[in-house]
Amino acid sequence: MYSFIHTAPAPLDQAHGLRQMFAASRQRFVPLVHNPHVAFGGVAMERLCAAFAERQLATLVVDAADTASTPHEVASVDLSACIEPLSAKVSFLAARGLPMRWLDSRGATNGFLRALSEAAPRSDVVLVHAGASDLVRLFGGRAPRPLLLASDQAESLTHAYASMKLLSQRLGVMAFDLLLAARGSQQRMSRIADRLAGCADRFLGAALGEWAVVDPTQADNAPLDLALRRLAAAQIASSDECIELRRPTSGAMSHAQHVHAN
Repeated sequence: MYSFIHTAPAPLDQAHGLRQMFAASRQRFVPLVHNPHVAFGGVAMERLCAAFAERQLATLVVDAADTASTPHEVASVDLSACIEPLSAKVSFLAARGLPMRWLDSRGATNGFLRALSEAAPRSDVVLVHAGASDLVRLFGGRAPRPLLLASDQAESLTHAYASMKLLSQRLGVMAFDLLLAARGSQQRMSRIADRLAGCADRFLGAALGEWAVVDPTQADNAPLDLALRRLAAAQIASSDECIELRRPTSGAMSHAQHVHAN
């Protein structure tokens, strides 16, 4: 069983507590909605990280999807020890099921976001890849614009729409971005994005903002598409407007200590 020992007064609400937590420079959280029908989701995440790196931002990729690797056994007591550096600007944390270890009495797991901020203070962006229901628990209160993941296959688009519906109903967000991992003509990709945007508007009253395509057959060092650059910028702007987790100052004491009970 896992629990928290809080050393600060209870926040007015979830988002207020998140904004209060740290006092140094801004750290952005990007919720990437897991889609089990996307074969090249990893490639899409790599290209998104490259777009952040082009803006001189270091990214921590937190894979908390059902298909992710299980976290290291020490993750519940020392997240930082489990973060794997992949490059100068990208690091990675396997986190399947890990947010639930921070579950509180309200059914929220945003304590996991605070723990991530403490564990990776030098990361400018924390890309949280998880299913829609898990993102609701993580970002309840206020959330950056969720980033949907899809391909050109019908089942992936159906899943993306279902995720959009769940997030709009339970998280209250009405604006989304879209990252398509597929190979095809620009005209065909545009039709796919327009179809999803039309469904979002017609049935949910939601809006699809930026969208971009990642071609999984492209070389890793291929130039970044302008649309992907715009999407990355929109995600950063959305995070700036919403939850603003603060990096801990050097040597600062954690506001919550995670305790493992036998």
